[in-house]
Amino acid sequence: MGSLLRTEAEARADLIDLTSYDVALDLDQGAETFGSEVTIGFDCREPGASTFLDLEAVSVISITLNGEDIDPATVADRRVTMAGLAPHNTVRVVSVMRYRQDGEGLHRAVDPADGRHYVYGMSFLDAGPSIFACFDQPDLKAPYDVRVRAPHDWIVAGNGAAERTAPGEWTLATTPPLSTYFVTICAGPYAVETDEHDGIPLGIYVRASLAKQLAEQRDDIFEVTKQSFDYYHRLFGIRYPWGKYDQFFVPEFNAGAMENPGCVTLRDDYVFRGAHTRTELLTRANTIAHEMAHMWFGDLVTMQWWDDLWLNESFAEYMAHRTTAEATQYTEAWVDFGISRKTWGYGVDRSPSTHPIAGASAPDAESALTNFDGISYAKGASALRQLAAYVGDDAFIAGVRKHLTDNSFGNATMSDFLGAVEAASGRSLTEWTEAWLRSSGVDEISVDVHERDGVIERAELVVTPPEGGAGGRPHVLEIGAISDGHEERRVSVQSDTTRTTLTELAGAPRPKLLLPNVSDLTWATSLLDERSLDSVVEELAASEDPLTRLAIWSALLSGADTGRIDPIRVVEAFGAAWPQEPVPSLSDTLSGRVRTLYPYRLVPHADSADASAVLQDAGRRRLASVDGTSPSALTAARLVAATSTDANLLSQWASDVDRPAAAAGDQDFSWAVVARQAELGQIASADVDRAAAADESLSGHLATLRSRAALPTEEAKTWAWDQLFGTVDLSNYEGLAIAQGFFAGYGENAAAELLRSYVDQFFAALPIVPKKFGDMAAEKFVLMAFPHRVVERAVADAARTAIDSSDNTAGVRRALADSLDRLDRALVAQDRYSTAASKHPTTEG
Repeated sequence: MGSLLRTEAEARADLIDLTSYDVALDLDQGAETFGSEVTIGFDCREPGASTFLDLEAVSVISITLNGEDIDPATVADRRVTMAGLAPHNTVRVVSVMRYRQDGEGLHRAVDPADGRHYVYGMSFLDAGPSIFACFDQPDLKAPYDVRVRAPHDWIVAGNGAAERTAPGEWTLATTPPLSTYFVTICAGPYAVETDEHDGIPLGIYVRASLAKQLAEQRDDIFEVTKQSFDYYHRLFGIRYPWGKYDQFFVPEFNAGAMENPGCVTLRDDYVFRGAHTRTELLTRANTIAHEMAHMWFGDLVTMQWWDDLWLNESFAEYMAHRTTAEATQYTEAWVDFGISRKTWGYGVDRSPSTHPIAGASAPDAESALTNFDGISYAKGASALRQLAAYVGDDAFIAGVRKHLTDNSFGNATMSDFLGAVEAASGRSLTEWTEAWLRSSGVDEISVDVHERDGVIERAELVVTPPEGGAGGRPHVLEIGAISDGHEERRVSVQSDTTRTTLTELAGAPRPKLLLPNVSDLTWATSLLDERSLDSVVEELAASEDPLTRLAIWSALLSGADTGRIDPIRVVEAFGAAWPQEPVPSLSDTLSGRVRTLYPYRLVPHADSADASAVLQDAGRRRLASVDGTSPSALTAARLVAATSTDANLLSQWASDVDRPAAAAGDQDFSWAVVARQAELGQIASADVDRAAAADESLSGHLATLRSRAALPTEEAKTWAWDQLFGTVDLSNYEGLAIAQGFFAGYGENAAAELLRSYVDQFFAALPIVPKKFGDMAAEKFVLMAFPHRVVERAVADAARTAIDSSDNTAGVRRALADSLDRLDRALVAQDRYSTAASKHPTTEG
């Protein structure tokens, strides 16, 4: 049996009402399996009818329905069929479950730093039945009573407050009604920091080997948590409904975080073990605010079915940046949103796999993840930001409050949410919904100027819908008229047509830069006229407004991404302006994006060494101009380490000699240098082993795997390939680390031919990936392992063949489509902007 069908879920919801779950888990049976016992109370509207439970067990010991045994041998295709239902029913299932290593179900990880074991539950999307038998769909909610048996030196936590009732025995408080995909258990020898705010008990948990780092960082985490609580209480007008609030930073987590009510799980990379930047702190703060927003929107009010999953995430994405910008010290959060999240989403929305924000069919649970991407997060959040501007913020928040109040502890749809906003604002949203939520692609916006003798006679905002798009998407935005860093005029526009006259600009001197979407308020590609484009480097250096600089960078990056601007022009702008960029979000994200996507990808291979040299020089100049102990110095040092080919410098930095002070003694920086040395072939396997011996942490273990896989030798590639596609058992994180290193360095070392020989094998082996690493990790694996630097049409053709293959899952095909789009854009850029002297065989396939 495949994924649960929507029709099956609707029929089951029409038939039964849940009244209770009682779950008992025995986690003290060894490292492979655990015991699971569940008793479920439910009522049936049609006595005598049949329904089914969802269950994925190693073995089923017993099943009883209303005191009558059901033969465990009848369990098939993850389902327990129950016939002859009574008006009031009790079903009890006792089974043995397997711990997982793919970040789903009940995941069990071993910390190599001390050999200790850690467990956490991830029930999303359909992983709940691998923990306990259940009615696994979002609109069947019930209260939960949970009891856990665990090793005596473990602590246990979950959605309800936990009490140790005897050595190794824990009972959790009864929860309000929950959907199955929110249920979690976290257990192990976790270190903990506690606090309290506004009557809410707070806990932060991390594996024992990170206890020191947690103690150092707890104040920032608690501060953001408290500020977010205060902001949401004011904004929503509803008290936090889940009792205590635990945040578990867990190992080998698939996503950024998961919004389990009362017990949020987050990847433990967010507890930084060494040097870190303000941007990394902002990202953690944003994630904390994001998951807390879900406590109301998603947890208190849950989607009816998975086709509205986008709305949960779009709302939390929007609210997190709003909260972080308005309630915490990270006031630059909207700048970060524009350069990191929107840039990601634009790439997806311009790709062949683009899709509407809403309205995507989800005939079964698994298909909901097919279109779960940068559109669901960044574009959806941008649409909600536009909605707030369109109806007015007061009306928008009033609609949110009404939606949450009317549907508390229940389920609702997108129509319910928009209906609440309509009721609060008095405005029909039918046309707005069609234009923003049910159409796909990115509009292009530009300013059409007619001038005489340097004076603007007429100016219009021009909105061009994507090819094949319906058009008519309204935009609320601002246009900036800028010269020498001075904003001469800012024009606010609510555009409902393809051309909107900008009367405020008529009669004014023509500025050097006319910048659409200057405050980055809407979702669109800004096209710059040639005069404006010629001034961007000067204006980047002169402008004091970070949103203006963001808007300029967004136009440049979009221009290169769509083939309108030579990628070298972006590299040159980076070299000229980046060393002076004062906002960490812009500085950090730009350095990562440009060094990753430009040399050896958008920039032709023959020109890429020069492009990397520009980036390295920018990093060196920034290092020379900032305090060596500052996070800015760390960002610059990371850029130099990632782009340098200087064997002497890298060798010194790997040995912690003459490093910038911000990176001195930092093990993660050491590994970044070692990885770079490995990519370039400057070190051997024995050197990686020596670095590994000095760092036996989980991070060190993963870095070791990545570095070994990056070595440009036949022995290293054979080893890595066997690890990835052979019978070796790997956790999802181990697989991703090796995948990340495998094709690294292509074009920069002598192993291009060796690596090229693996490309066809890569596409042929993809059907193995979901089976080995799980569906959620499989998509990340494909994005990580894809041979992005092998910019050849033959690779694009192989990717297309793999996308068409029914042997690959929908998630793998989707990740391939996104990777192929990036490759196609690189092919276009290299063909369009390569000079005859720089033509390289990889551009001709």
